[in-house]
Amino acid sequence: MQASTIKVWTWVHKWTSLVCTLFLLMLCITGLPLIFHDEIDNALNPDTWRPANPDGPYLTLDEILSVSLAERPGEVPIFMSFDIERPVVNVTTGPDENSPASQMHFASFDLTSGDIVPPADRGESVMEFILQLHTDMFLGLPGMLFLGAMGVVFVAAVISGVVLYAPFMRKLEFGTLRRNQSSRLKWLDYHNLFGIVTLAWVLVVGLTGVINTLERPIIDTWRAHELADLVTKNEDGTSITKRASLDIAVKEAVLLAPDMELQFVAFPGSRFSTSTHYAVFLHGNSPLTENIIVPVLVHAGTGVVAGLREMPWYTKALSLSRPLHFGDYGGFILKFVWFVLDIITIIVLLSGLYLWLTKAEAGRRSGVRRKTLSEVGQ
Repeated sequence: MQASTIKVWTWVHKWTSLVCTLFLLMLCITGLPLIFHDEIDNALNPDTWRPANPDGPYLTLDEILSVSLAERPGEVPIFMSFDIERPVVNVTTGPDENSPASQMHFASFDLTSGDIVPPADRGESVMEFILQLHTDMFLGLPGMLFLGAMGVVFVAAVISGVVLYAPFMRKLEFGTLRRNQSSRLKWLDYHNLFGIVTLAWVLVVGLTGVINTLERPIIDTWRAHELADLVTKNEDGTSITKRASLDIAVKEAVLLAPDMELQFVAFPGSRFSTSTHYAVFLHGNSPLTENIIVPVLVHAGTGVVAGLREMPWYTKALSLSRPLHFGDYGGFILKFVWFVLDIITIIVLLSGLYLWLTKAEAGRRSGVRRKTLSEVGQ
């Protein structure tokens, strides 16, 4: 590689790294507890709850819906979701179907009795603070897009670092650590070694992080095109005077995709359904497909299934990027690997910042010496 080319790539690596380093450090540090969010939640909220009638029959979804609305007079149902491990149904209500999140009420109900299940919310405020800082720095969509841009700059820094790795290490064996040399050379070797070892992981986490920052535009695009198309094809303009059984509607939707499992229901008028349909969302039943969701529309007045619609590629990419970003699909061992690689990435970022500061300081001292010699010569 020619010296001029190396100089250009060095400039790219230097400035892309400087632009994103502080934000990447924040993301890496806040990402550490988020990797183990399930384990932290379980430790802070031990599973002491037991169903009222563990051997008894389950209530129907219609009965659970009636109980939840009785608890919130004057409100309407917006979403219903289902606990995977416990006989618990979660119901979200609000003043109307388009209520903002701040006006929604979330409650969990025992499927064996209809009793309210105490919320497992110890430590929730801290984890929510960390998650929001990691996601958008409390700036909403502008914050998400800004962090996405920092992710793109970070990927550019990684790629430029890879390009520079070969010419700078051509005279050294892989993994060489010059511990007996200056502190700066020693940390340069650590920076290069840890950077190249974690290359694949860093690119995966960086790119999935960028995709995650586009969640709102991706969902809005799906609603504006795919969901709007479903509405156009299935909206008949008639008002619903009496809703069909929710329990039967869900069972019919599940029968349409027997290889999938129930995830949540969006009620008519909510942002994920039409004004006249239940939108029953199903997900895959394997580790590779459990984050891929598929909506089934069921007419809320007649109970007739309108059809199943595959999600477009961009929403599938979003669904797959979330667990991949946090290592949340392979159990505790994979999470621990993610944790170790995150720590190594923090070391790479800090060592890069140290190398830049020491080089800048050396340059400043050299300038001072040249100025002093010039003054002596005069």
